[in-house]
Amino acid sequence: MLKGRLGLETARVPHADRHGLIWLERGELCVIDGCLHFMAGKDSLTPYILQVPHQAVSMILLGPGSSVTHDALRLLARHGTLMAAVGQDGVRTYTAPPLLPDRSDVARRQAELWGNPRRRISIARHMYALRLGEVLPHRDLDTLRGIEGARVKAIYRLMAEKYGIPWEGRHYDRGDPGAADMPNQGINHAATAVQGAAAIAVQALAAIPQLGFIHEDSGQAFVLDIADLFRETVTLPIAFTAAKKSINGDETTIDRLVRREASTVFRKQDVIASMIDKIKLVLRTEENDGTGSHSDA
Repeated sequence: MLKGRLGLETARVPHADRHGLIWLERGELCVIDGCLHFMAGKDSLTPYILQVPHQAVSMILLGPGSSVTHDALRLLARHGTLMAAVGQDGVRTYTAPPLLPDRSDVARRQAELWGNPRRRISIARHMYALRLGEVLPHRDLDTLRGIEGARVKAIYRLMAEKYGIPWEGRHYDRGDPGAADMPNQGINHAATAVQGAAAIAVQALAAIPQLGFIHEDSGQAFVLDIADLFRETVTLPIAFTAAKKSINGDETTIDRLVRREASTVFRKQDVIASMIDKIKLVLRTEENDGTGSHSDA
């Protein structure tokens, strides 16, 4: 009788035993006979229905052209499966309903480290070490930011030379973002895409977005911390590849060029999975096996 209606016929599966993320687009996420399904291509010649193993994944990424029923949200909430609405090619994230993750260990660990000034600066130093390739001796956050700023300026210049792009420095007018030159516009769009990926990673682990170790004021401070770890390896290559195509005569808008390149890079480099691993490393949730340990000294 009403099989699956109350969601009580099977036990919940812990997130540690699930298989990560699943991406769906252009269809309806709904419930059929008590099970989650995705009805796709209804306006095409080849419509199909996909049964979604909602208890076997941690998060569903719902792309453009999609809708979700109330009953589907109920089922996701019952089994603790997260859902985020994402943009074209999965390179933006717009919202992620708080569907109650089944563990609080990551959030508690993050709050514990953030709430202790000595340990907080230790985590910040560790994050700078991951980005700069060396552990800086300084313990003042403003000093660390200044050193990182100088290094980033050099990285911008070197990357521009590598891609054969004219570079006149980092410039960004929030009131008129379109006034920036093509490389700077590429960096702006690429940074947005990478921040979206970082937001998905943070949400998937149920970490606390507001508690950043380097960034402070933003409501997405920890998301920005994680995105910055991938600036040199992901953000800038995406930005400069797209900018070079635009400068060489590709008439596609720089925003679309960046999204296409980001989609390719995210898939090839498993960027979101790498971000999840970095979060675990930074917060030392894997310190028992020695993969994420570092000294507070």
